[in-house]
Amino acid sequence: MAGKILLEVVTPEKQLLSQQVDEVIAPGSEGEFGVLPGHCHFLSTLRIGELRYRIGEQTNHMAILWGYAEVTPGKVTIMAEIAEKAEDIDVDRAQAAVERAEQRLKAGGLPSEVKEAEISLEKARLRKKIAERTRKTGHA
Repeated sequence: MAGKILLEVVTPEKQLLSQQVDEVIAPGSEGEFGVLPGHCHFLSTLRIGELRYRIGEQTNHMAILWGYAEVTPGKVTIMAEIAEKAEDIDVDRAQAAVERAEQRLKAGGLPSEVKEAEISLEKARLRKKIAERTRKTGHA
């Protein structure tokens, strides 16, 4: 179907993005899902993952850390606990966060501490991956 779809990404702090796009691929809790203009209505929870959106031939990337997606035929609203545009992620800080999380995981501890370290590592690796891809390709 021809046309565009409005993508809005909001966090508790601010609206991060409001842009007409050609396609959205989001990290649903049951797996990734894609949205094109004219998609049916649905709601989904989001997991830690990468949000991709395409405008013409350019694909942009964001880190999404939990939340919800509401899809209508003309709009995708991402309500995320935390969201970061690729160009806003510092690769060196992300690498340092990966190293800290790996050390916490090696240290072990109570099951709740290990789970927290695993989540921290997943978040840090996601941020690093997105930031490095942007650095290599020059695309957000």
